[in-house]
Amino acid sequence: MHRLPALCASALLLAVVALGIGCGEGGVGGGATVSVYVAAPLCKEARAALQKAGGTTDDLKVQALCLPPVESEGEVDLAAAGANARRATEDSSSVAYLEAPGPAAKFSQSIVENANVAWTKTSSGATALREVLKALEERGSSSPRAAVLDQTG
Repeated sequence: MHRLPALCASALLLAVVALGIGCGEGGVGGGATVSVYVAAPLCKEARAALQKAGGTTDDLKVQALCLPPVESEGEVDLAAAGANARRATEDSSSVAYLEAPGPAAKFSQSIVENANVAWTKTSSGATALREVLKALEERGSSSPRAAVLDQTG
C-alpha cells in the first residue's frame, strides 16, 4: 500500500522534468507565429510594412494584430485601453505592443511592461514594426519576446 503514493510521486516528478526539458531558452520552434499588437491609429501602416517584409523573419511568422480604437471624439475609454493591453499580455505569442501617442499610452504602458512585453510609443507603425522585425531577425538563441524587449523595449 505504501508503494502507490511513492510511485505516483515518482511519475509526477518524471512528467515535470520531461516538460521542463522541452521549455528551452529559445521558447519557440521554427515556423512558429509571433504576434505584434498594434493600436488602431498605427494599424494600416504596420500591416503594410509587415506585408512588404513578407510577414516572416528567418524562422518565424509574424502577425500584426490590430486593436480596437480607445478614443472617440477626444474622449479616452480607459477600460478599452486596459482590455487591449491585457489582451496582449495574456497572449503567449505576443512580442510587442505598438501604441500611438495620446492619453491611452501612459495607461497601457504599465500593464504591458509589467508583463515583460516590449512597449513602444510611436507615431509610425511602419517604423516600429520594422524595428520589431529587425530584433526578431537578430535574436540568435534568445526567445522572440526577450529579443524584442532587449532591443526595442
